[in-house]
Order: sequence, then C-alpha cells, then structure tokens
Amino acid sequence: MARYVSLIRFTAQGARAIKKSTARAAAFRQAAAKAGVRVEAQYWTVGTYDGLLIISATNERHALRQLAKLAGAGNVRSETLLVLTEGEFEAVLGK
Repeated sequence: MARYVSLIRFTAQGARAIKKSTARAAAFRQAAAKAGVRVEAQYWTVGTYDGLLIISATNERHALRQLAKLAGAGNVRSETLLVLTEGEFEAVLGK
C-alpha cells in the first residue's frame, strides 16, 4: 500500500476562505474514500506549513489523482512525499 505525506500551504484563495477549511477537508476525505484512498490523518499546523495530510491507497494512481484534484481546487499547494515503513524500506534495500 502506498502512503503519502503532504505538507500543505494555503494559497491566497484558501487563506481568504480559511473559515471553510474544515468543510473542504471533510469533502476531500469523502471524495478520497469514494476513490479508494484512505485519509489516515489531517492536521492544521502553525509555522512554515498550514497543514499536514497523510493518505494511503492500494492504487498509487488513485492517490495521486486525489492530490491533483486537491491542488486543482486552488485553495492549497502541497509538497508530497512517499513514505515507507521500516519493513517497506528494508524491502527497497533488498534486505
């Protein structure tokens, strides 16, 4: 299962509509679930980034499609990282 961590920053549009942020997050969770993508966690943060999103999916393309749709809505920009468990990382290393 592919797992991703996305570091989120509000765009100017997203910042203007910040009060709708939790509703947008709920809508993203619902759309992602329908697409077979599990939202493991969503956090709002203070600092360089405005939020953190952790998603997983058995189909990598479905996960990436949902992240592309999120960016396309124009409220956030994200920096996404593929994350691996210890066992997954060992498999990559060929252990």
